[in-house]
Amino acid sequence: MILLQNIQAQTEQDGIMMAKQNWCAGFVYNYNSWSNYWEGTFKRNNANLGTVSTQSLAFMGAYGITGKLNVLYSLPYVHTHASAGTLHDMQGLQDAGIWVKWQAWQKKVQQQKYTVFLTGGYSFPTTNYQADFLPLAIGLRSKTASLRLILDYQKKNFFVTGTAAYAYRDNIYIDRFAYYTTEMHYTNEVAMPNMMYAGLRFGYRKKEDYAEVMVVNATTLGGFDIRKNDMPFPSNKMNNTLVGINGKYAFPHFHRIALTGSVSYTVTGRNVGQATNLSIGVFKVFDFASAKQKHTNHNQVNN
Repeated sequence: MILLQNIQAQTEQDGIMMAKQNWCAGFVYNYNSWSNYWEGTFKRNNANLGTVSTQSLAFMGAYGITGKLNVLYSLPYVHTHASAGTLHDMQGLQDAGIWVKWQAWQKKVQQQKYTVFLTGGYSFPTTNYQADFLPLAIGLRSKTASLRLILDYQKKNFFVTGTAAYAYRDNIYIDRFAYYTTEMHYTNEVAMPNMMYAGLRFGYRKKEDYAEVMVVNATTLGGFDIRKNDMPFPSNKMNNTLVGINGKYAFPHFHRIALTGSVSYTVTGRNVGQATNLSIGVFKVFDFASAKQKHTNHNQVNN
């Protein structure tokens, strides 16, 4: 079922870097809902669930250690709800994430630019929330390490970005000591399958503003299907392909404040909900390098 897409800063996957000693910080509100889902490959709905919705508010941002090395972070607060049935809402802080993004190579040819980025990340649960309560659980509570390759091509203001990532997920522990997957397990430890991600983005980019179309795929390396009329389980196979649009607009001459927004839809899936996802965010950039230079110039004038 959908589950849970851990909320991540969009720049963890794009071809944009923060300038040296610039800090971008802000909040993103996200709304995700679905009423139809894939039980294995069989698409259905469930009157005992109605529409399942997830709302989240994430504090996220990025800091430029150098122009070629950035640190990114994210921490969401998540609330889930089913419009029908007896499953109760769940809410709380989900998983904190931190990523290091490195511009490994760049070549400019006239008005064209080719860039390679590498991103390494780690996320971990910040609270002891219940993972074995899908589809209302706020997360899977698995410590996750990821490595991502980003290839970016830009000609004038047109760009294409391709990404591929591998995520290693640590085992989790649930509150029961016996469960069935494809066989019986007499333990509270659940082996979590790892994940592969691939994505393609293209659109318009000019300085801090951009508008893009995206296609993103997530594939579980292992796992199993939801059994007929059963609840989903944390180690299910959860595959999906999303299409959507993203955008960012920085207000000119207004203290470097920007708005972001995105809309996406799940077009194919396995053991996930056919979800519509909406988000809007507001960010501000703090330029510590310029502030330091102004302070230095001021002291030189006074002296």
